[in-house]
Amino acid sequence: MDRLDTIKAALRTALADQALTPVQAVLLILEGELGAMTAQLASHEDPSQGRAMIRRFGDLIRATPALRAYQADVMDQAATAATEVLAVRAGLTAADPEPQIAAKALLGLWRVQADSLRRYLDVAPTPTRLYELVSADVRRAARLLDTGLRTFAAPGSRRQPPG
Repeated sequence: MDRLDTIKAALRTALADQALTPVQAVLLILEGELGAMTAQLASHEDPSQGRAMIRRFGDLIRATPALRAYQADVMDQAATAATEVLAVRAGLTAADPEPQIAAKALLGLWRVQADSLRRYLDVAPTPTRLYELVSADVRRAARLLDTGLRTFAAPGSRRQPPG
């Protein structure tokens, strides 16, 4: 919740890297976040305490309208940052629909990761296995996006303005 500047900076840097597809760029960010969280979970003497802390945090956000609103605002600001970078990358403007939908779709992978984390948090036997299960779900979703976004920044895909 307090990482807006970090997320925006990571998105700007990763999405601007022409060596990566937009999906690959976001996967690198998400894998880093998931890796840090599961490493922190593994460092707890009592893993059940770490799992309970993660669960309580998620429950608190879902149960608190102000926190949900703040989380939505954070994601909107991240989407704006991603839209700007994707537009430049594709030779479009941030007002064009393609970078807008691409950014929103890519940011949807954060939701997939959060939902998958909640799904596997209490059933994965180890933090390593939790990482594997969550990462597999995110990659499945990313494959679907990659299929649709593959042509996003392809040469010749730039739309000509009307008139």
